[in-house]
Amino acid sequence: KMFYTCGPNEAMVVSGFGRSPPLMIAGGRVFVLPCIQKIQRITLNTLTLNVKSDKVYTRHGVPISVTGIAQVKIQGQNKEMLATACQMFMGKSEGEIATIALETLEGHQRAIIAHLTVEEIYQDRKKFSEQVFKVASSDLVNMGIGVVSYTLKDVHDDQDYLHSLGKARTAQVQKDARIGEAQYKRDAVMREAHAMQEKVSAQYKNEIEMAKAQRDYELKKAAYDVEVNTKKAESEMAYQLQVAKTKQRIEEEKMQVQVVERTQQITLQEQEITRKEKELEAKIKKPAEAEKYRLERLAEASRLQLIMEAEAEAESIRMKGEAEAFALEAKGRAEAEQMAKKAEAFKQYKDGAMVDMLLEKLPLMAEEISKPLSAANKVTMISSGGSEVGAAKLAGEVLEIMTRLPSAVEKLTGINISQEVVDGNKLKGFPIKSNESML
Repeated sequence: KMFYTCGPNEAMVVSGFGRSPPLMIAGGRVFVLPCIQKIQRITLNTLTLNVKSDKVYTRHGVPISVTGIAQVKIQGQNKEMLATACQMFMGKSEGEIATIALETLEGHQRAIIAHLTVEEIYQDRKKFSEQVFKVASSDLVNMGIGVVSYTLKDVHDDQDYLHSLGKARTAQVQKDARIGEAQYKRDAVMREAHAMQEKVSAQYKNEIEMAKAQRDYELKKAAYDVEVNTKKAESEMAYQLQVAKTKQRIEEEKMQVQVVERTQQITLQEQEITRKEKELEAKIKKPAEAEKYRLERLAEASRLQLIMEAEAEAESIRMKGEAEAFALEAKGRAEAEQMAKKAEAFKQYKDGAMVDMLLEKLPLMAEEISKPLSAANKVTMISSGGSEVGAAKLAGEVLEIMTRLPSAVEKLTGINISQEVVDGNKLKGFPIKSNESML
């Protein structure tokens, strides 16, 4: 085993190799090398000591027995005290340590008893306990032991000294009590008589004061009544005077109110006259002037409009005439030029020119052929199941009619349009469009 532990009420001391001075641990654990190091334990428990001193002579030679209770322990938190305790008590049991501390405390207790009287010990136990605690603590500290507490438990003697002392004290207390009681009764009687005298005197004085107060009250009341009646009469006269003044002031204010009302009525009448004049002017005079001005402006505007319209119409007629003359002149020149070109073309190309003219008219002919169909609101198609139906059918019928045109033209003019279009040598140099492109 190399690790050792201890509780908070115990201390371990490790000595030997590498432990100089020895290691002291109060509550904890330590590592110990076997064979070359040694571990020892010392208790830190609190020890209760019954310190009893029998038949110890006091300062006046009275033998008494005193018993005290002391709590002591080795101080593990103070390293110096712990080291001292280890040096003195290492290897000793708790009983041996308690015996040493008890003998030390008993010796100090006997020494202090010898320096005090029985009365001092008996009457002031706290002082005795403090002296024992102080003297014993200073001595036990040198052993590494601290005195936690010391109290005086019992004081008695075999000579009935304390009992006799108690009797004498009791007799003295009883005597003092009887004397105090007699003095209290005497004082009580004297105080009662004095109190009665003071009571009667106070009663007489009170009655006298009451009579004086009643007299003063009557006198002051009479004076107050005179003053009150005077003030009351003055108040009534002042009230009547004030009422008369108030009535006069009310009449004056009524007159002023009437004057103000009359003035306001006159002002209102003047304002009404002014308002009616303005209303008359606004409803009759101003509208008449406004209507007159409006009619004058309308007449002037109509005159100017007629003049401007006449001038505009004349200018328009003039410009229209000039435009129509120019248009007719241009149209005539264009038609003459066109006719000359056509004549020259007919002279040069002969049948080809005629074919071109016919091809130009083919779209117009197709338009005229399809115009009845475009004017129809509703077309009902009935199919036998072997041909097209709908818009394709209508377009096909129009194209079928157009394909019959070349034969009709050939019968009328003797010109085969299809042959003329195909024959490139005959129509060389003349821009003739095919039937398909024309359509």
